[in-house]
Amino acid sequence: MVSVQAVFLAFITALKNVQNALNHAGIGSQVKATVPFNADIYNSESNPVPSAGDFRPEIRDLTIEIAHFLHSNDAPFTINIYPFLSLYGNNDFPVDYAFFDGSSKPIRDGDHTYTNVFDAKFDTLVWSLTKAGYPDMKIIVGESGWPTDGDKNANTQNAKRLNQGFFRKPLSGRGTPARKGLIDVYLFSVIDENAKSIAPGSFERHWGIFEFDGKPKYEIDLSGLQGNKGLFAVEAVRYMHKRWCVLNPHVKDLKDPQREIDYSCSLSDCTALGYGSSCNHLSVQGNTSYAFNMYYQFMDQNSWSCDFSGLAVVTDEDPSEDQCRFR
Repeated sequence: MVSVQAVFLAFITALKNVQNALNHAGIGSQVKATVPFNADIYNSESNPVPSAGDFRPEIRDLTIEIAHFLHSNDAPFTINIYPFLSLYGNNDFPVDYAFFDGSSKPIRDGDHTYTNVFDAKFDTLVWSLTKAGYPDMKIIVGESGWPTDGDKNANTQNAKRLNQGFFRKPLSGRGTPARKGLIDVYLFSVIDENAKSIAPGSFERHWGIFEFDGKPKYEIDLSGLQGNKGLFAVEAVRYMHKRWCVLNPHVKDLKDPQREIDYSCSLSDCTALGYGSSCNHLSVQGNTSYAFNMYYQFMDQNSWSCDFSGLAVVTDEDPSEDQCRFR
C-alpha cells in the first residue's frame, strides 16, 4: 500500500513539472498548475472552531511545501468541500448545519458566527494557511455538490437545497466570516457516473444535476438568483422502446433470487437498492425485477438479456413506484 507521504511527494513532483513546463512554454503567467485536496487534510471535524484548525501533523510539512510552491507561482490552493460527507460520516451531525439557509444552532468563533459547515471548512483552511505563513493565499473550491440517491440523505430535495445555496453563496460576494469577497467554486457534477467505484458509498454514482438523457433532475437557477432561469433539457434525444424486464409474475417458487440479483447487479448499477436509497423499500420480488431490468437496459434491451433461466419477462407496463424509478 502506498503511504500518504509518497502520494504527496508525487503531487509535489508532478505539480512542479507541469508548472515549469507552462513557464517554459511562455504561458506560466496566464495558466497555473494546482492540485486538489480533500477537506481531510486538516482536522476540521475534531476542531471545535475554524480558528483552531491546522494541517494534519503527518502531512503538514508536505502540504506547506505545496502551498509555498503554489504561492510563489501566484497559483491557487484548491480544496474540495462536500457538506454531504460531513452528514454521511456522522449520525450526530446536525442536518440543518449542512445547508446554506441557516442553522438554529450557529457556532461562534470569536467575532465570527458560522451557520453552515461549508463556511466552517473553508475558514479552517484559511486559518491553516495563515498559521503556515500564507494568510493571503488564493483559494479555489474545486468540487462541491450533493448526491440524489445512494443514501438516506441523498435525494433531489436536499440536492436542490444545497446546490441552490451553493450558487448563491459565491455570487453574493459576501464570502465567509474569515475571508470576504467572491469565492471561486465548481459544482460536481453535471451527470451521474453509473460505473464509478462505490467504495466510499453508493451515493458516488449520483452526483449529477442531469439525468443520463439530459433532463434536469430538479429545477435550479445557476445564476444564483431566485428567478426563473431553470435548466434546459437536451433536445433531440433518441430513446429505446419503453419496455422493462421484470420477474415473471407466474413464478411462484423463487428459491434463490440473490444469485440472479448479484449477477445482474455486478454488470449494471443497482445502487438504488442500497440502504436508505430510493428503491430500498422494495420486496424480494421487487428487488429481483429491479436487478433484472437494470441488466436488461445496460444490455440495450437485447432479447437474450431478459431470460434468467425463464424467471424474467419483458413488459410494456412501467414497474416504477413512488420514488423508485425503473430506468
